[in-house]
Amino acid sequence: MTQVSTQLRDHQLVMLLLLHQVDDICKRHGIRYMLFAGSLLGAVRHGGFIPWDDDLDLVFLRGDYERFLDAAERELDPERFYVQREFSRHWPMFSSKLRANGTACLEKYYPKDPETHRGIYIDLFPCDALSDRPLVARLQFLASKVVIAKSLDARGYVTRSRGKKLALALARILPRRPFAALARLGDRQDTRRVHTFFGGSKRYEKSVYPRQWFVNQIDLPFEDGRFPAPEAYDALLTQLYGDYMTPPDAAAREVKTHAFLVDPNRSYLDYPDAYDGVEFDVLTESTR
Repeated sequence: MTQVSTQLRDHQLVMLLLLHQVDDICKRHGIRYMLFAGSLLGAVRHGGFIPWDDDLDLVFLRGDYERFLDAAERELDPERFYVQREFSRHWPMFSSKLRANGTACLEKYYPKDPETHRGIYIDLFPCDALSDRPLVARLQFLASKVVIAKSLDARGYVTRSRGKKLALALARILPRRPFAALARLGDRQDTRRVHTFFGGSKRYEKSVYPRQWFVNQIDLPFEDGRFPAPEAYDALLTQLYGDYMTPPDAAAREVKTHAFLVDPNRSYLDYPDAYDGVEFDVLTESTR
C-alpha cells in the first residue's frame, strides 16, 4: 500500500474542505458538476485521492460553471476562500480555481504577476459544446490552443522548446476573445458532443466526449463523502488513461507533483522571496 506523507495528506485535506464548499453550493442551487480526470480516477481506484496526487479536478458544463462561479463569489466567506475566476485581473488563465486563504501552494513556474493568489486550490474546468461539423470542431481545438498559449504566456510559463516559444510569441499578437468564443461555440447546448479543451488532456481525441457522459451522473465514494461522477466513468477513464486500474511506476508519480512549496498553515504572502534562486529541474509543462 502506498504511504502518504503527512505534508501531502494535510494538503489533500485542505482540498477536501474546498470540495465540500463546492458541493454545498451546488446542492443549494441545483448546479451540476462532477469529479474529473485524476480525481475521478482516485474515486474509482482508491475511494478518494490518488495517494500521491496533489490536485483535485472538477468539471462543469459551461452554463453550470458560470452559475457556480457567480454563486461562489456571492456566498463563500471571503475571509476563508478566494474564487480565482478565469480571465480575471490577476488570473489570465482559461479555467478557474477555488483557493483557501491563509495557505500556500507555490507551483513550478515563475509568476509574472506578484498579486496572483497562490493558496492551496482545486481546479474548476468548463466543458463546452463541440460542433457536429468535423471541420468546425477541429477549428475549435486550434482556437483553444491560441487561448491557452496566451494564458500561459501571461501567467509566466517558461519552456525550452523552440516550437513552443514561437507559439507563445505568435499568440501574444492575437486577440483572445474571438478565439475563446469559437472554442466555446457560443455556449450551445444542442450538440451531440462536448469538449474539455480547457481542462484534462492536451490531445483532441482524449478531450472530446458524448454529451450524455456529462449529463447522466452517479455518486461515488470519495474520502469522507459521496460526490457526483459521470455514470459512464469507465468509458471516460479508459479514454483518458487506457488501463486506468494499473497504477504508474514511482518515477511517473513524481512528475505529477505541481508545487515546490506547500503550507496548509501559512499564507503564500509569508513567502515573498520563495522563488529567489529556485531552479526547476523540469519545468511544469502542463497547461493546467
